Amino acid sequence: MDTIRLIETLAGDRRQWPPDPTLALRRAAVLATAIAAAIILLTFSIRLDLAIVAKTPEFAWRLASTASLGVSAFCLVLRLSRPGNDWRPAAANLTVAPTLLAMGIVVADFLPRSAMLSAVSTNPNGFVCLAGIVLAGLAPLGIVVAALRQGAPTHPATAGAAAGLLAGGIAATFFAAHCASDSLLFVATWYTFASAILAALGATVAHRLIRW
Repeated sequence: MDTIRLIETLAGDRRQWPPDPTLALRRAAVLATAIAAAIILLTFSIRLDLAIVAKTPEFAWRLASTASLGVSAFCLVLRLSRPGNDWRPAAANLTVAPTLLAMGIVVADFLPRSAMLSAVSTNPNGFVCLAGIVLAGLAPLGIVVAALRQGAPTHPATAGAAAGLLAGGIAATFFAAHCASDSLLFVATWYTFASAILAALGATVAHRLIRW
């Protein structure tokens, strides 16, 4: 095969590649966020003491942890959506959320706790929080996996797991407005468990649906 024919062949193959899914994934993330917020607001009651709790370091730390999980997972999804991308550095960023939680648990022991906050804070059933986050994350998970199908992930199960973590981070961030526990240890246990369930679901679904 001469050089000109080789170039034409490569160009023809290039036109058959899947389109860049970056825009689709960004739109999916926005839609997933809006749907998760709507589900939480319409299905669960908002904490009556939210205005008080929102001013505490624990609440801010919780939001920072869940939001960082969502952002890290989204960056990983973007890297995994196209073949040839080195996704390992993005995967390493997933350690930010658990690190923040671990630091928060340690630091919280040294922070003063107001009597008013102690009176209104309760310890809810962990399984209720787990179920709430999972249910709120199912639709966002489906939206992100559908957007991933416009790409060509060479590791579909890993991409699906990252989509599940993204859905978990989004759902958990909004669920904080309902959850009546201000314990970061509670968050580290049940929120993490819920995100892991969504990651497992995402890996299973993506492994079956995303093929190229």
